[in-house]
Formats: sequence, structure tokens, C-alpha cells
Amino acid sequence: MSDTDTLQSLANAEAPRTAAGQTPYSAWIQTDVLHSLQRTVSDHPGEHAWIVHVQVSELYWMLIIKEIQTAQTYLRADDLAQARRTLRRVVAHQEPLDAIWRSIAWMTPNDLLAILSRAAATHGKDTALQGWTYRHMAYLLGIKQAEHLQHFAPQPQRLAQLTKALAEPSLYDDVLACFARLGMEVPRAWLERDLSARYVPSKEVEQVWRNIYADPDRHLELQQLGETLADIAEGFTHWKYRHLMATRRTFGARPAYFGTEGIAWLAPTMDEIPFPELWSARTFIGDPQPGSLAVCPHMSRR
Repeated sequence: MSDTDTLQSLANAEAPRTAAGQTPYSAWIQTDVLHSLQRTVSDHPGEHAWIVHVQVSELYWMLIIKEIQTAQTYLRADDLAQARRTLRRVVAHQEPLDAIWRSIAWMTPNDLLAILSRAAATHGKDTALQGWTYRHMAYLLGIKQAEHLQHFAPQPQRLAQLTKALAEPSLYDDVLACFARLGMEVPRAWLERDLSARYVPSKEVEQVWRNIYADPDRHLELQQLGETLADIAEGFTHWKYRHLMATRRTFGARPAYFGTEGIAWLAPTMDEIPFPELWSARTFIGDPQPGSLAVCPHMSRR
């Protein structure tokens, strides 16, 4: 075979094989499939917007899950630079998640109930607690609540996925395990605790963060990681606030989550902030060091 024949064979072998009736763009992005997924069940003109809002949220949550899992891989290799670079992408992904609430902010209770009543008649009564993507993301952020697993009994594959995620390290677990390997005094009992149990903040872990921030020029890379985690926690909390306010606006105080008033269920979750000791330590970060003449102007003088 001549060189020309060889090159032609390679070119033919590497030529794209776009399916008939598809452009390369539509084949890659799967636009035909994507735009077939908004299957309305009512004649309300806002239902399409509602479905798109929820589906876009689902896609971003999965994207955040994948990014966090990638960051965990870097943390387990003690590669803080790559872990932080990955987590900065999580911060970026949270911005559109927050912004898309505007696409359904116009809804009144009349609008939403007209849609939900038809959805319930068609598919059965649902609840946001049955969203496995959000629950997986929450577990990765350290919000471990085993009681939610009951909602996934009809989906054995997702139940297994979430049960596994519940028992595995969260992002915060991997951050602090990395700190321990770097010589920080993370308590052994904390490292060996039941990872599936609800997280209980620790004064010892709080002290780890206080030590990291004690000197602005020391542990700079760890401080930058801490600030990225703070950005993620803020983004997560902002989204929950928007959810709470959207519920107030479109649902009021009606029973929602298995008979519990929606607002009464959602409002306490505002206190479920990821990485709790990173936040509680800020009460003390910046305090004058022993022997220092510097005094915070807001501290009382005695």
C-alpha cells in the first residue's frame, strides 16, 4: 500500500460518522432528545417554564456532583491546587442555579396549583424530597440525613446510590482528612466517626480553622481553600433561600411535604450550612494574639 493510500485510509477511519438527519451539533448536544423532554400535562402556559426550570436545576446539580467528586480525588492525593481549581468551578455553576429562579418568579398560587393539580392527577402526588440529584449533592456537602432515603424506595438504583453516598466521605471529610495528613490537629475520633450520621460540629475542628487563619501569611493555600468552601456554602444557602421564598410566594402555608407545611419544613434548613466550623471559627479569626497591643475597636474595654 502506498503512503497516499495509507493516509487516505486513516482519513476515512477518523472521519466523523454523524447519523442521518443530524448535524454534528445536534448529534453532539443531543438537541432533539433534549427538546423532547418537556412533556406538559396541563394547558397552563407556564408549565413549560416550570419544567425547564426544574430540569436545568437537575443538570446543574449533577454537574456540581461530578465536580465535587473530582475535587475529592485531588484532595485524597493531597493536590490542593487542583482541588481548589475544581471547586472554583462549583462556585461558578451555582450562579446560574440561583439566577434561573427569575424564570418562574412571576408565578402566583393560582398558576402553580393549576400545574401541580394536573401533574398529581397524571403521575401521582410528588414532593421535592424525591429529588435524588439534590439529595446526592447535599450528602456530598456534608448534609447527611438518612431519613430521606425512605423517599427513594420506588427507585432501587437511586436508593443504592444514595445509601452509598451517605456512608462515604463528604467533601468536608476529605478536606479535613487532607489537613490531618498535612499535620493539622484534626481529632482522631472525628476521623473515625460514623460518616453516615448527622454531622455534629466539633470545637477541635473549629480550632483547626482558627489555626489556619491565625497568620494571614501562613497556610495561605489552606486559607484560599477555606474561602472557596465558604463561597460554595454561601451559594448553596442562597439557593435554599430562593427556594423558601418561592414557596412562600406560590404555596403559602399549605401542607406540602408529606402533610408538613412547606415553609415550616424549609425554614429550619437555612441553618444547615455546609462546613460549620469554617463559619463558627470566624467569631475568633482576627482576634489579637496573646501579648499583642492591637485591640478590635468593637471589643469592649474593661
